[in-house]
Parts: sequence; structure tokens; C-alpha cells
Amino acid sequence: MEADFWLQRWQEGRIGFHRGEVMPLLQKHWSSLAIPAGSRVLVPLAGKTLDMLWLAAQGYRVLGVELSPLAVESFFAEHQLQAEVHASPLGRHHVAGNLELICGDVFALDKKALADCDAVYDRAALIALPAEMRRRYVDEVYAHLPAGCQGLLITLEYPPHEKQGPPFTVDATEVSHLYSPNWQTKLLERRDILADEPGFQAEGVTALSTAVWKLQRGS
Repeated sequence: MEADFWLQRWQEGRIGFHRGEVMPLLQKHWSSLAIPAGSRVLVPLAGKTLDMLWLAAQGYRVLGVELSPLAVESFFAEHQLQAEVHASPLGRHHVAGNLELICGDVFALDKKALADCDAVYDRAALIALPAEMRRRYVDEVYAHLPAGCQGLLITLEYPPHEKQGPPFTVDATEVSHLYSPNWQTKLLERRDILADEPGFQAEGVTALSTAVWKLQRGS
């Protein structure tokens, strides 16, 4: 899943991963993290998700990171947000109120950029990456989040031989392996969603669940 793959997906409008509504699982489970209003929340591989608007509306400072300029431009245009833009080594920063969206590579984020992130919301980032990149993503991006940081991670689970991602299946064993020993992981919910996903059914997938994980970084 190199950068060109995702840039082409956006150019061609093949963005089935984008939801036209706020993720209900975010609304249901975010409060379990007890993150104080005013905290900064990282949203990696953000696309143009409405989840960023929801988090901002709850009083959080949102830091989204997205590779595609088209996705970033669409986000601000579709919601009629006027952004101030400046450049840094991380990319082009678009700032509107308590929402900041960087058009750049999530792997370019460093400890300084993430030092004040109290939380991370990962709905479509981890599952967008193949296995070798998932390992690198956790080792390089999550490793830069500060001690005490909490997260809400949403994954998909399906028989791996039935579909070539993205999105990829990431089961409980892999979640535990990826995040230990620096992060504690707790399963909040697992839900069968195959009936709601005709695209997966059309590809021959016979079982599909979504899982919601609470993450907690240690010292």
C-alpha cells in the first residue's frame, strides 16, 4: 500500500472506506476513555471523515493526518470551513478553529509533533495497511505518542483467505502482539456486520465482524 495507491484511489473516487455519517461506534465508546475536553486527539489516515468534526464538536483539539491533497481540500470545501494554511517538514497544515489537518505522510510524524496528543482515534488506519506496514506503523507512529495516551481502535475481522485487503483483517491476537508491551488493550465490543456489508458478501466473505479496542499507553 504505497502512497501512489491511495492517491490514485482518491483521484478515481474509489473511496468506499469513507462514511457519509459519523461512526456510531465512536459515538458509543469514546466516553469510555474519559478524555477531558480540550485534549488533543490524533486521527491518522483521516481522509475526509466526519468523525473529525464530531470530535471537534465535543470540545477536543483534533490533529488529522492525510496523504491525499484531494481528500484534505474536499473536507474543508464540503463543510465550508475556512482554513489557515502553512507548511512545515511534516506537510501542509490546514487549521480551522480547534481542527488541524496535515496533508502529509503519517510516518513523518515525530515525538515533537505528537507530544501533546492525549488520545488517538484509529478507525481506518491500521486496517488499511498490509501486515508489514502495520508493524512499522505501530512501531513508528504509536511509539511517538506520550505516556498515558489513550486510544480507540476499530478493526475488522474476517477469514483472511477470503479477501485481499484493504481493508485488512486484524484479529485479537495480532492487536495484542502489535501493541504489547507498551500499550494495554481491552476489547470493548465485537459485532457481526456481514449483513450490513454487501460488498464483502459479493467478494465471497462468509464472516465479518468489527471490533472496538480501548488502548492505554504505559509509562
